[in-house]
Amino acid sequence: MTRIVDTLAEIAEPYDALFCDLWGCVHDGIAPYPAAAAALEAFRDGGRRKVILLTNAPRQNSAIAAELDRMGLSRETWDDIASSGDTARAAMYRGAAGAKLWFVGEPRDEVFFEPMPEIEDPVAIERVALEDAEGILCTGPFDPLADPATLRPQLLYAKQKGLRLLCANPDIVVDRGTSREWCAGAIAQLYEEMGGESLYFGKPQPAIYDLARMRLAAAGGTTDPARILVVGDGIRTDIKGALGEDLDSLFITGGLAAEATGTGPGPGARPNPDRLEAFVSTEMITPTYAAGFLR
Repeated sequence: MTRIVDTLAEIAEPYDALFCDLWGCVHDGIAPYPAAAAALEAFRDGGRRKVILLTNAPRQNSAIAAELDRMGLSRETWDDIASSGDTARAAMYRGAAGAKLWFVGEPRDEVFFEPMPEIEDPVAIERVALEDAEGILCTGPFDPLADPATLRPQLLYAKQKGLRLLCANPDIVVDRGTSREWCAGAIAQLYEEMGGESLYFGKPQPAIYDLARMRLAAAGGTTDPARILVVGDGIRTDIKGALGEDLDSLFITGGLAAEATGTGPGPGARPNPDRLEAFVSTEMITPTYAAGFLR
């Protein structure tokens, strides 16, 4: 049964490292949550323990770091970043979806196509129209507020051509401030429902955890699974991924699952125990701990 806690500090002692989700846990897409930032900084204790930000953002870690700097998140809260963009870019440059790609995403995600020197003999990627494509790269919808079904005609054409869709963010939705936006995972899911093939990179797939452990070790942290705690608000991404890697998890219920778990908006909000238990039973994914918010 999941143990409900109020703060990270209550359960921090057995752990030397966090794999911590970003959006919905540390920030709302616009600004950091002050209590979450304070909790991460306290956990790190000046670097004695390590925090790897583990995110399904469809961009490389350098671009995400720059975005966090613009938001004002202190560098004292984290040690390194492992993103779905990192793993998806590596797959792209190894030719997972072909060399000629139709790009589906917002202009801000075009940094995805920057060179990746660590890949030996990378495929020469060319962005082309759908009619000329060998595959699809999806970092998210063209319009994150529009129903993914608006892309159904293009996806039907792509399926008929037998194109693979490389999904750089398995999340279905995310909350930016008070607005809920669609993510690349919604398009990839729709494509599969239509009979197409989608390749997913990010949580809960194993590759992103391998990358997180590599970056944790490079930061001087232990990769002993018993000493790592996963923090996230996505039951089917963060928590499912933690279970797959045999890692303990702290489920933040005040994000995507706030309504389902009965978690209120107040600073001291907790999930309703009965609704939390019903939710995790329905999902058949049980976190180690749960808290309303990261604090």
